[in-house]
Amino acid sequence: MGEQGAALQKYNQELVKCIEQIKLKRFEITCEVEREEKVRDELEKQLSDLQTKLDSVNASIRHKLELKNNYDRAVKESESAYMKILESSEILLNKVRRDSEILGDHKI
Repeated sequence: MGEQGAALQKYNQELVKCIEQIKLKRFEITCEVEREEKVRDELEKQLSDLQTKLDSVNASIRHKLELKNNYDRAVKESESAYMKILESSEILLNKVRRDSEILGDHKI
């Protein structure tokens, strides 16, 4: 019976040792998980901040493109109107020259 008690005590000690090793590994993993969760949380915050900045920049780009399109339209309309003025000025100048020549031929 003494040998059985010694064997039982030896098994018990090994069992306790194995359980303690498992608990230690569990603790180490728990610490690693907590560290990685902190890293994840910080990365998620950075990602959120970056997404907010990206949304802001995209909105600014859209607004500026809309303004650019308005400027493009204004330039096109202004150039078209200016070309019409130039054409009308040329026609007027030609008419005034002809009238001047016709009137210049008549002597008073």
